[in-house]
Amino acid sequence: MTEHEQRTAAQREQTHQEQTHQEPHEDQAAQAAVREDGAQVSTGIDTAGVPEAAIPELVIISGMSGAGRSTAAKCLEDLGWFVVDNLPPALIPTMVELGARSQGNVARIAVVVDVRGRRFFDNLRESLADLEARHVTRRIVFLESSDDALVRRFESVRRPHPLQGDGRIVDGIAAERELLRELRGDADLVIDTSSLNVHELRAKMDAQFAGEEEPELRATVMSFGFKYGLPVDADLVADMRFLPNPHWVPELRPFTGVNEEVASYVFNQPGAKEFLDRYAELLRLIAAGYRREGKRYVTIAIGCTGGKHRSVATSEKLAARLAAEGVETVVVHRDMGRE
Repeated sequence: MTEHEQRTAAQREQTHQEQTHQEPHEDQAAQAAVREDGAQVSTGIDTAGVPEAAIPELVIISGMSGAGRSTAAKCLEDLGWFVVDNLPPALIPTMVELGARSQGNVARIAVVVDVRGRRFFDNLRESLADLEARHVTRRIVFLESSDDALVRRFESVRRPHPLQGDGRIVDGIAAERELLRELRGDADLVIDTSSLNVHELRAKMDAQFAGEEEPELRATVMSFGFKYGLPVDADLVADMRFLPNPHWVPELRPFTGVNEEVASYVFNQPGAKEFLDRYAELLRLIAAGYRREGKRYVTIAIGCTGGKHRSVATSEKLAARLAAEGVETVVVHRDMGRE
C-alpha cells in the first residue's frame, strides 16, 4: 500500500468514527431519552409471537413503609421468584416482556413498588391497565400496619419516614396512607403486620405462595378479640358475642375454643349451629363472586370479647367446612393466649 493509500484509509476510518459518535444507535438514543425523561419508557419490546403460557406470573408488593415489604420480597426470592426492588411502575410492563422472552427462565416476577418512587408512582395505574390488556396474571400484595407499630419501628431504627419532610413520623405515615389508599383497595391480599414478627410474616407469605399449584381461592379464617381491636386486613367480620361466654363457666375458663368441651358448650347454645350453617352458605355465595372478579384471597375474621373461646371454636368449625368444599384454608388465632 502506497503512502497516499494509507492516508486515504486513515481519513476514512476517522470519518467513520466521527459519524458513529454523532449518530448513536437508536437503542442508545432511546436509553438516553429514558434517562432524561425518567417517566416515559419505550424499548420496542412486545409480546407479539410469544405464547401466552410463556408470559411470567407477576406479583406487585406494596404497602406502608416499615410494614415489612422487604421481608415479603425476600420470602418470594427464597421461593424462586425473580424479585426487583423499587422498580419504577412505568417499567413493570417492560420487565414482564423481558421475562416472556426468557424462554421460561423467568417464570415468576415480584416487583416492590413504594413511595420511594415518588414521581413514578402515578404511572402505576396506567401500567396495571397495560398488563390487564395483555392478559398478564398479576396479583397485588399490600403490607399494612397500625400507626403505633410503624412509629415504634421507625423510632427503633432511628430513621425518618420517607414522606415526613420537616414534620413528624406520624405526618409521613398519614401522607403515605392517603397516597396508597386506592392501591390498598385494589389489593388481592392485605397482610396486617402490626402484631407479626419477621418469622410470622414469612410464614404467611409461604402459606400463600409456596404451593406449586395456584388454588382457585385461599381463605384465612382469623379469630380475634374485640377488646384488642378489629383486624385491619379483614374482608369479612362476624361477631360471636351473641352467644353466652364460656369465660363465666369456671370449669371452662382456663381452656380455649380448640378444646372439645368448650366447642361443645358453644355449639349447644341456641342459634350457634344455625349461625354456622347460614354463614357458611353466605360464604359460598361470596366466594363464587370473588372467583368471578378474580380475587384469590379472603380473610374472614370471627370475633368475640377476648378472642379465646367463642371466636376460636367458630373459626375452627368454619375453616373445616371451607376446606371440605375445596377452599384452601389457613386458621389464625390472633389473640388466643394474649390474656
